[in-house]
Amino acid sequence: MENQTSATPPAESIAPSTKPAAPSLSRQLLQCLMLVLLSAGSYLFISHFCFQSVQVVGVSMVPTLRPADQLILDRLTYRFHAPKQNDIVVIKDPTDGAFVVKRIIGMPGDSILFKNGKVFVNGVQLKEPYVWAGRPTLTYSGFHEQLIVCGQDQYFVLGDNRENSFDSRMYGPVRRQNILGAVHL
Repeated sequence: MENQTSATPPAESIAPSTKPAAPSLSRQLLQCLMLVLLSAGSYLFISHFCFQSVQVVGVSMVPTLRPADQLILDRLTYRFHAPKQNDIVVIKDPTDGAFVVKRIIGMPGDSILFKNGKVFVNGVQLKEPYVWAGRPTLTYSGFHEQLIVCGQDQYFVLGDNRENSFDSRMYGPVRRQNILGAVHL
């Protein structure tokens, strides 16, 4: 018997090429729906718990902030530490629920005294380079002198434009839960 060898290698079997099947229309719609739901969920999570764009409306924070200034509300900061005096914050106005920008003047347990157009916190006159020089801070009560004490979990807030600000002088100290977050300049 003869041994036969072939000079040509054996032919490989080649399978016919097949294209992957295109996803069905219902599968594509489901993927689009999932993408929309994930996007909306991410947006809601970030804007409710992390950061939110806000626009200044009104003149209560002039000269520090101007009407139509665009700011980022940092909702994360106060999850790690408490608000501090002089922080500029966005609060939920206790009278109408609107978001407003104010400055924290008094902390829980602080006493705020308005006397002769000046603000005293715990007996020490507040140094306020952010307000217009020479303009007094008056009470809305009609008294020339007024003492307010912040309770537990309460903060006293004022606008920097004291003549045109609806703030804690009108509605009293705000509760911590009404402070939505900090604004960083």
